Amino acid sequence: MKLRFAPSPTGMLHVGNARQAIANALFARRHGATFQLRIDDTDTGRSRESFAEAIRTDLTWLGIRWDETFRQTERLDRYAAAIEALKASGRLYPCFESEQELAAKREMRIRQHKPPLYDRAMLKLTPQQRAQAEANGKVPYWRFKLTDGSKKWKDLVMGDCSVKLTAISDPVLVRADGTVLYTLASVVDDLETGITHIIRGEDHVTNTGVQIDIAEALGAKPNCFTFAHLPLLLDEGGGKLSKRFDALSLKTMRQDGVEAEAVVSYLARLGSSDDPEPLPFDELAATYDLSHISKSAARFDMRQLLGLNRRVLAALPFEAVRDRLPQGATEAFWLTIRSNIELFSEARHWWDVTHGDIVSPVQEGDEAYLAQAASLLPPAPWDETTWATWTAALKDVSGRSGKALFRPLRLALTGEEHGPELRDLLPMIGPDRAKTRLLVGV
Repeated sequence: MKLRFAPSPTGMLHVGNARQAIANALFARRHGATFQLRIDDTDTGRSRESFAEAIRTDLTWLGIRWDETFRQTERLDRYAAAIEALKASGRLYPCFESEQELAAKREMRIRQHKPPLYDRAMLKLTPQQRAQAEANGKVPYWRFKLTDGSKKWKDLVMGDCSVKLTAISDPVLVRADGTVLYTLASVVDDLETGITHIIRGEDHVTNTGVQIDIAEALGAKPNCFTFAHLPLLLDEGGGKLSKRFDALSLKTMRQDGVEAEAVVSYLARLGSSDDPEPLPFDELAATYDLSHISKSAARFDMRQLLGLNRRVLAALPFEAVRDRLPQGATEAFWLTIRSNIELFSEARHWWDVTHGDIVSPVQEGDEAYLAQAASLLPPAPWDETTWATWTAALKDVSGRSGKALFRPLRLALTGEEHGPELRDLLPMIGPDRAKTRLLVGV
């Protein structure tokens, strides 16, 4: 068994294609299959080495490892051989229409209330007509002649699937400049590198029917691939998830402090009957089951992901994050804040609260109370009992209790309405910072 993930290095990985990478990698891990990373870089005009490197970085961050990897531009000779074979069999035929001519044909068919399919006019060209076109300077692009009927398969997610090929235009497989399109290159790679299972998005269903036809034209046996099509991801508003939504790129998430375990755990079970749980990659793989995925579109909810991220952070030991924390951060600091952050990047804020500078808000009407609180601060050294001792004394002197007692202190000391226990934060803030912040506006 062999699976592959085949991204195009024309942009950053986002949650949509990351979900497909995770699905393939988890399925491969569970079944002991080989996992291939293929870089689909035949679109040389848009492909960038920086994107290819970013893809590898993102996948490694997610915990995905591959057994083999290659670029499609390394296999151009194999595509050329496939092209010649299809030409020789009569399945690949030359076309000379311009974009304007094709557009006019489409408009004419629409006005005639016919589907805007390619009319295969070029199949009727005589050798003399083709020679004349080339003599006039026209360079052909090449279409694949689809068979009549339908292509059917048993999909591991969608169940029984069928694509009626007569309802599809013969696809262009080779441009006029000789470059091969993804539709053909992908089939050649899958056949020649022994791919057995293809897990990809629901938007490829029609393309799957076409590629099955191409594979069989190249000599493949029927049902040589097992397919699984994951339903589309929708955004929080129910619209199609945009590939250009930078906030959902893995790079942005990583920079913002979303943990890889949260991303993998969420996307692995999104749209399935299994509730997302923060689990290591191997544990997720052990129970990963495509049959649990719904056929309906799934909705990506950032709030759910952040909730899962909070749970991941709350369970991380100090040793796992030591190198990512601000210099000088201790285990006590991490254990104090980890249950109160949704993103790891928020740790920097709490380091500033405890060991740096913050702007405490002026609290009109509470100036006298905060000055009183400053005057009652216990002498150093401070420990976890200092907060209780101090607030008990302040309660006796001020007559305050509950929210009236505690809220002004938290706002002055941390600048926040909520956060980690002040019992633990106060010793880290220390007497000098505490006094300065309490006396803001006094």
